[in-house]
Amino acid sequence: MVSYEIAPANVDERDIVPELVEKRQGMMIADKGYIRPELKTMLGSQNLDLQTPLRKNMKDPRPKETLSLMMNIRRKIETVIGQLTERFHIQSIKAKDLWHLLAKINRKILSHSMCFMLNKMINPDQPLSLALLTS
Repeated sequence: MVSYEIAPANVDERDIVPELVEKRQGMMIADKGYIRPELKTMLGSQNLDLQTPLRKNMKDPRPKETLSLMMNIRRKIETVIGQLTERFHIQSIKAKDLWHLLAKINRKILSHSMCFMLNKMINPDQPLSLALLTS
């Protein structure tokens, strides 16, 4: 399942994670900003395994293959976020109400998804290189 949530910009995202992941189970891959032992414990009680890269001064007992896979997933997520920000200007959407805001966000995400699918057909080994669509 793929989804997104919108939260106020003036709230620490770690404080609202429990609300955002209600009724979800499995693994949640996040960035270093989510390192908080209480959060990991609380999500663990909800059957959600929070995995983050550790800081350089922390020992990591996880296998190198797991870390590599996790970093590849994070890199793809960061690439998509960057594309939505730079190419689709998702951070500067202006709307007078929530309905129009969500409609505009959904259109931008759908546009990105369509570009990804087209590029996957044309350039199967580089589907996230959206610049290849215009060259």
